[in-house]
Amino acid sequence: MAFPQPRPQVPQLPQHLLRTIDCQQGAVRAVRFNADGNYLLSCGSDKSLKLWSVSRGTLLKTYSGHGYEVLDADGSYDNSHLCSCSSDKTLILWDVATGQVTRKLRGHAGKVNCVQFNEEATVILSGSLDGTVRCWDTRSRRFEAIQILDEARDSVSSLKVAQHELLTGSVDGRVRRYDLRMGQLHVDFISSPITCVCFSQDGQCTLTSSLDSTVRLLDKSTGEMLGEYTGHKMKGYKLDCCLSSKDTHVLSCSEDGHVYCWDLVEGSLSLKLPVGKAVVQSLSFHPTETFLLTAMEGRVQVWGVEPEETEEEAIVNSQKLHLLGEKN
Repeated sequence: MAFPQPRPQVPQLPQHLLRTIDCQQGAVRAVRFNADGNYLLSCGSDKSLKLWSVSRGTLLKTYSGHGYEVLDADGSYDNSHLCSCSSDKTLILWDVATGQVTRKLRGHAGKVNCVQFNEEATVILSGSLDGTVRCWDTRSRRFEAIQILDEARDSVSSLKVAQHELLTGSVDGRVRRYDLRMGQLHVDFISSPITCVCFSQDGQCTLTSSLDSTVRLLDKSTGEMLGEYTGHKMKGYKLDCCLSSKDTHVLSCSEDGHVYCWDLVEGSLSLKLPVGKAVVQSLSFHPTETFLLTAMEGRVQVWGVEPEETEEEAIVNSQKLHLLGEKN
């Protein structure tokens, strides 16, 4: 006798505001989870980079050394180093514990929009207004880039690296995927300036957002369009998009103060998250769990599936459990 299969659980979405962090660093240009999702980085227009505890919302360290606003940052896999980039045309490699500048890297001819470590944190990759992607060796004392990719015809707005592949998005409307191991370049043309690119968690697809207020899901190997997601507003700002940690939903910032969240397969809008009354500048999804970071003006918001217990509620619940234990 066959029993019907249990219905799969509907993936839950981070729609409860757990805490708001007043970063006090001017406008927050980007917010990023670290590799394990326990900490967050906020990039400020006041030239600072700050490291925070996600669970407590407390400031752990401030990193100062850029000459102009910080636009992006990334943490190494072992949490020992950070890299950041700025409108001052430089990148900085930081020691997390001491807050000291380990290396200051110069070579870009324009502001540096995006930065990321490779998986081993042996190379930093940066994309710039000058139309180049530069690769920097973190172990050597050389101050020049070890490789320069100059195929873009306009500003490189976003990049992501996964294993031996590099994905870049440019204002020239092209998504470029470099297979660094094979020395191959694959180009997909989208007829609008690109603001953000990322890989899906399973590595089969790429996601791009562009200034025609559309997020597109493409098959990585063929370039075939698998999905289009619209409804949000993205006309004049460089805003982030991403996939949820299990590839079930597509998320995007919007200029109307919301984060839009679509079902990846159906393309239907699952959640329109009201963040505030200004532009949602940046977002970051937790690498493994259902938590979301958003940045608006000078604040960062942490969102979760369940509302967080207050201290009073936690005490009451622990007393209840204690009483139940005594009864049993």
